[in-house]
Amino acid sequence: MAYFAAILHMIDTEKNKEVLPRHIQYLNELDAQGKIFARGPFLDESGGLVVYVADSFEEAHALAVKDPHVVEGLRELELKEWKILVKS
Repeated sequence: MAYFAAILHMIDTEKNKEVLPRHIQYLNELDAQGKIFARGPFLDESGGLVVYVADSFEEAHALAVKDPHVVEGLRELELKEWKILVKS
């Protein structure tokens, strides 16, 4: 199991509002399956972040590209493997 940070850069703020309920529903479904570690918008409204839990980059990418915001072309996807550092 690994973590993958999907940075979703905002492209179309107006249409984003229309698609937002489907985006949230999609992420809620993945969250219920244990595929989401964290998620939320950036406060400057430039987009948001979803941290996926997956076995591979390919699996995380397959999940990320099905996000309605990505499918509709409202946000540009940047996906990177992410390492959690824990303070001791």
